[in-house]
Amino acid sequence: MQRKFLAPVLILVALLTLLAFFGMRAVAAPVMSLAEGQNDVVQKEVYLTFDDGPSTVVTSRILDVLEEENVKATFFIVSDRVSKREEVLKRIATNGHTLGVHSASHDYSRIYASDAALLKDISTCADCIFRITGTTPHVYRFPGGGLKDLAHKQALVEAQGYRVVKWNAVCGDEEIPHASPKRLLEETIATSRGKHSVVLLLHDSAPHKATAEALPAIISYFRDNGYLFKKF
Repeated sequence: MQRKFLAPVLILVALLTLLAFFGMRAVAAPVMSLAEGQNDVVQKEVYLTFDDGPSTVVTSRILDVLEEENVKATFFIVSDRVSKREEVLKRIATNGHTLGVHSASHDYSRIYASDAALLKDISTCADCIFRITGTTPHVYRFPGGGLKDLAHKQALVEAQGYRVVKWNAVCGDEEIPHASPKRLLEETIATSRGKHSVVLLLHDSAPHKATAEALPAIISYFRDNGYLFKKF
């Protein structure tokens, strides 16, 4: 080979060697996804929970809204209020919502008279739910939050196979007398702010028409803020 062609050839060989070397390293290197190295995003979730129903007008309206919005919720039932509202109870189950035990009577003095009284109250409500809907409830919410000796009561209930469901946010339909739908939305926003998992307490007994009226706006708020709706 003539000397004048030797230098360019050597340069070309060197370049090809470098390209081959770095190409092999690129193939061997792990592929990093866009998400790697970033903090995992925690999915925000909200559980809409309704106590003290069923009622004819309010529960039915709430079910209409949930159906329109394609949202599932959890209903904690007072079985003494089921009479003549059996179809409402059936609709809760048929629409795919969770039915939970709240109480038979919602009479604190009777429910919490003794451990035996508490368990009887629970079984009475659960039997009513099963008889009408064929659904065996597995979640429970204490009337009044359980009042005193909650740890003991909770252990007693859990031993019966129930999951005790509390709450960490409220719409204010019990706490704020005569609250308007707008006020219920404001209380929902205030008490759920900063929480990634929200268990919102609402009520669907007869006096709570404003709750049903506020529900579309409550759902819109959580949906607009990236919450996933869940049921127990």
